[in-house]
Amino acid sequence: MQEDPTAGSEPPRTDPLLRVRDLSVTFQRRGQEATAAVSEVSFDVRSGQHVGLVGESGSGKSVTSLAIMGLLPDRGVRVGGTVEYEGRDLLAMKAADKNAIRGRQIAMVFQDPMTSLNPVINVGLQIAEVIERHRDKSRGEATEMAVDLLHRVGIPDADRRVHEYPHQLSGGMRQRVLIAIALACEPRLLIADEPTTALDVTIQAQILELLKELVADTGTALILITHDLGVVAGLCDEVHVMYSGRVVESAARRPLFASPRHPYTGGLLASIPRLDSPRGEPLQPIPGSPTDTLPWDEGNCAFAPRCGNRIERCTEDTPRLQDAGERSLRCFNPLHGGSRQGTGDGAR
Repeated sequence: MQEDPTAGSEPPRTDPLLRVRDLSVTFQRRGQEATAAVSEVSFDVRSGQHVGLVGESGSGKSVTSLAIMGLLPDRGVRVGGTVEYEGRDLLAMKAADKNAIRGRQIAMVFQDPMTSLNPVINVGLQIAEVIERHRDKSRGEATEMAVDLLHRVGIPDADRRVHEYPHQLSGGMRQRVLIAIALACEPRLLIADEPTTALDVTIQAQILELLKELVADTGTALILITHDLGVVAGLCDEVHVMYSGRVVESAARRPLFASPRHPYTGGLLASIPRLDSPRGEPLQPIPGSPTDTLPWDEGNCAFAPRCGNRIERCTEDTPRLQDAGERSLRCFNPLHGGSRQGTGDGAR
């Protein structure tokens, strides 16, 4: 009788690659009140999964990513909750252990390539340094790999470009260099923070398509941070919508786009131009600005001043994030029937 080769083998792991629970970030300056930039943020990222964090500027998306990477300053910042990578809490790690993971297993594409790249070091060396540090390669081997990476991210004449400096490259090419640096060590998790900011629409499409191809080829999990729900439409499996530092709606991509429930999600979708809209139909922007908020922790919904679905309870109680069928939702009076309305009257 032949033995079953699978007998006794461990079942495939289904645990999240990254598990964020109740993440909070508070900034405190001497002589001033503490400011909660992020609060009660929880989500999972599984191997190969693509997750979107969406919201306007000031919603806490970038601070969340910096907290995960351990890149917030030590002074004047208090970080709470847990960020577990393969079961190990990154927030509780020693600096040396965190440095061994950061860049090698978890990498990040930053928002502004001009300020993220060192202006006095050629781009090839900036890529090679990462490879030498984390993959134990010689300078010559690392430089060869840097050239190959520039080819992979679509930079023409990579053998020459590898010796050039950031100011000699266009904005799109600089963003491609940042992607090359992030993927140099074949990380298991990539965080892309507004990777198409300040690029024209044609280059934006190219960068997003490049990211999509590269993470698919390598099986890398992706956290995409953006203010544009249209960007996540063709790239992310799951979407978490953030407002004023908290997640207000979480759902898989298709249910979220087909039937947004939170008025803020509906407002974001309604403000995106649609090809199937009648000619001349005006866009429906969210009224006010992200600064028109009420404090979450003072018995309010922060979005209430801008919300057309506001009811009396919204300014008397703080909504909790609760399971609502196929999604999680933080709202007392959600949208129904796939409506994308719900903003406007409340701000008048």
